Amino acid sequence: MLPQRFEEGVILRHFEERLDELRKRLLEMSGLVESAIYRSVHALVEKEESLAHQVLENESRVNQMEIEIDDMAVRLLALEQPVATDLRFITSAIKINNDLERMGDLAVSIAERALNLMHEAPVNALVDIPYMANLVESMVRKSLDAFVKKDSDLARSVLISDDAVDDLRNGIYNEMVRFMEENPQRIPPALNLIFVARNLERIADHATNIAEDVLFLVEGIDVRHHAETRT
Repeated sequence: MLPQRFEEGVILRHFEERLDELRKRLLEMSGLVESAIYRSVHALVEKEESLAHQVLENESRVNQMEIEIDDMAVRLLALEQPVATDLRFITSAIKINNDLERMGDLAVSIAERALNLMHEAPVNALVDIPYMANLVESMVRKSLDAFVKKDSDLARSVLISDDAVDDLRNGIYNEMVRFMEENPQRIPPALNLIFVARNLERIADHATNIAEDVLFLVEGIDVRHHAETRT
């Protein structure tokens, strides 16, 4: 009996180590993506061209990490056949990994828009872009903190913020439409800001997805498409 128990203990410890490694890699990727979002917005607001180029240069690293994390998770599912909480963690990790990669792509898009606007005169002091960006960055940070801490209350606070981001996106869109009507010669920079606002809104949507995954991981509930259960 002792050898069998010892062997089972070794297998369990090995599985836990691989789960921990998956968690660490996911957190490493989240750090890269958070940095990309911050740099892309800072490049836009402060006209820092070098920051925009850093975002573009780091895109391949984010993409490579997505592939590596997916491979780790799939191997765990195939070889370990996890159940209950471990199964929810791995499936959530796969979904969060995908959301992080998409956030990285959106940060790249913002960086590209920042480069387009680098030598343009400011458009209405960038309207509410900096405020919207701060709210979105806070949602991303909270959603990832909620994942690390397994904090369902923090996850719910992210869901609540999503509507505010949508309202800001709509406000920026309406203001830029008026601006283009009054300044037809400056349509290109206004369109760039509309796309920036849209990209920020989509980053917020991915942060919301992560928060929903946290609720599934911690409480085993699925709140997608059920806004009434978020409060």
